[in-house]
Amino acid sequence: MPWSMPFDDPVPLRNGRKLLTLQQAADYIMQLPEDAQHEPHWQTAIETLINAAEAGGGWLLFARIAMLRALNADGGGHG
Repeated sequence: MPWSMPFDDPVPLRNGRKLLTLQQAADYIMQLPEDAQHEPHWQTAIETLINAAEAGGGWLLFARIAMLRALNADGGGHG
């Protein structure tokens, strides 16, 4: 499954933007400060994004959930 695969429902950010694809979610995480990227919730999000890109199927839903949880843990998103 390509990184361009869209989520079934976009991942909303606090500023009103939405992450539409696995690639946009991965890019979002990579733009976070390095110490934030190493937080457990972001590590989980990264792992599930990779699994979704490689295996597809139910992993796409898990990746969306992991992104939502990570954003919540960080107070609703950075940008």
